[in-house]
Amino acid sequence: MSSESPFGLVIMEKLVGLIMILIGAITFYVTYTNLSSAPIPIPFLGASIILAILGLLLVLAKTGE
Repeated sequence: MSSESPFGLVIMEKLVGLIMILIGAITFYVTYTNLSSAPIPIPFLGASIILAILGLLLVLAKTGE
């Protein structure tokens, strides 16, 4: 019996990972270029980095065999 995951789920996992990387990068860029606008920019920068790292992990994850 094969234990492969469906191909559509693999594609969606990679696509969601790429979207998370994109959102994290855009959030980091906008926050970094407008540091004086936010009272405390560190949580936003940290959250965007974490979001990008999680997206990278989704893209690099090996699903199914």
